Amino acid sequence: MDEIIRNDDGSLTVTVAPTRHELAEHEEDDPTAELAVRTLTLHPGEGGYQEALTQWDLQQHPEHADAVSTASGREEAMAVVHAVAEDPRHVADAVEALHDPDASAEALRHVLVGGTPSVAAFAGEVAEAEGGEALPPHTATKIIGEVLAEIDGAHPA
Repeated sequence: MDEIIRNDDGSLTVTVAPTRHELAEHEEDDPTAELAVRTLTLHPGEGGYQEALTQWDLQQHPEHADAVSTASGREEAMAVVHAVAEDPRHVADAVEALHDPDASAEALRHVLVGGTPSVAAFAGEVAEAEGGEALPPHTATKIIGEVLAEIDGAHPA
């Protein structure tokens, strides 16, 4: 699998496989020439973003292929997502306040692996536990990505 790049704004740059038509055209034109690599930048809320974020996280930490969520990790994950939603400028502070960043990261990975329905349900749980309205899934996904990047940067494995 090609490397996925997470940009500072939370977008993800992914490699796009050539279409069948492009491959056939390439074979006709010059089968010995290399086919140009194309990339696509995905933003939170766009189709394929959540899947790409999950793959990006697996690239960063292949040892987390089977994410496991614990009750305390999930509670802290809800609290940190709520804190970042309230004040996006303080991701580092919210992560620093976690008692068990690794458990929170695992809980967030577990949410991502479940796809959009899982993220939407998690956002509803956050709203119920912390107050306020449920975040749209694309916003929750973006925040989860920011929190995971901060945890991984602040607490490397």
